[in-house]
Amino acid sequence: MSVAKVTEIIASSDKSFEDAVAKGCKRAAKTLKNVKGAWVDGQKVTLDSKGKITSYRVNLKVTFVLKD
Repeated sequence: MSVAKVTEIIASSDKSFEDAVAKGCKRAAKTLKNVKGAWVDGQKVTLDSKGKITSYRVNLKVTFVLKD
């Protein structure tokens, strides 16, 4: 039987939500071992004073399996 753990991370991109997800998953896999999946728990944008989007942010829940 395996045991998994879920951790939450926030990732951002100046291009898109998809890019923010990709960056977050890549960084999680670099730090955590046995990453098995992730899901987007929330999305947010930041705006400048004229209403233009300056960054896309995602809250990710990342699942990884613990070793015995």
